[in-house]
Amino acid sequence: MDPLSDVLRLLKPVTYVAGGFDLGGDWSIAFQAHSGIKCYALVSGTCWLAVEGVDHAVQLQAGDCILLPNGRPFRLARRLDLDPVPFLDLRRDGWNNGVATINGGHETLILGGHFVFAGAHTEILLGAMPPIIHLHEQHDKTELRWALERMRRELLDERPGNALIAQHLAHLMLVHALRLYLAHGINQNAGWLFALSDPQIAKAIGAIHADPGTRWTLPRLASKAGMSRSSFARRFKTMVGSSPIDYLTRWRMLLASDRLSADAEPISAIAMSLGYASESAFSTAFKRVMGCSPRDYARDTQQKDQGLHPLA
Repeated sequence: MDPLSDVLRLLKPVTYVAGGFDLGGDWSIAFQAHSGIKCYALVSGTCWLAVEGVDHAVQLQAGDCILLPNGRPFRLARRLDLDPVPFLDLRRDGWNNGVATINGGHETLILGGHFVFAGAHTEILLGAMPPIIHLHEQHDKTELRWALERMRRELLDERPGNALIAQHLAHLMLVHALRLYLAHGINQNAGWLFALSDPQIAKAIGAIHADPGTRWTLPRLASKAGMSRSSFARRFKTMVGSSPIDYLTRWRMLLASDRLSADAEPISAIAMSLGYASESAFSTAFKRVMGCSPRDYARDTQQKDQGLHPLA
């Protein structure tokens, strides 16, 4: 499995909402702070996006896609001088299959999804991402067109299973947008996701993800990247924000925490599979990274899950 798929699997993105807005006339909608990622695409028309803390608003054209990964309040509007209506105050009788019709619609159509993460440690994916990722090149629009057209048909046509298909298409749009973001290296920052856009560093990260239990050393990882040890260590630290060995340890602990949450195997087996010669060595590393022992983590996670269960 490739590293992007690997981390998305671990973070367990859930489509919280899949839908959109069919807009006409003058309109402006204010959205409050959110968790996770919001992903929108403009199917037709034009509009403005203004995000709190970002100096300049972004004008969106038909086919553009945006990712909003930092949870900041934002506004979508036909014109920026209009007073916004809070999203929660929109009339609910205007909704149909997840699409809200405002002012009669038929001028601007926006589709997308809101994704929250059931897994822990979402900062791996979201921490270094910019507040707005704007995909607007013609190639990007072509790449996203199929999913958008299918999503439009599923949301606007009342057919069996359309809500579930729309959720899967929204998920597809998210992953595809992240892939395009990596291909362009847009608004590059230090962080795991940024590092995947560098072919040499990505080879080392891919090797770690392919076999986390291998006894990786700095020279072996540098060899995977096709670089000298010093150049590799320097570039890795600049791009990822941590040393290669620190990244390896953290990734192992995140894999371990996911397996501990399932409570399906003994700690000793997890330790051996991740390259630790003893359970005590693994427990020391786990506590250093995660802040508690593996046993305490497993117990606390399972208690939390039980507390969230609707029948608990």
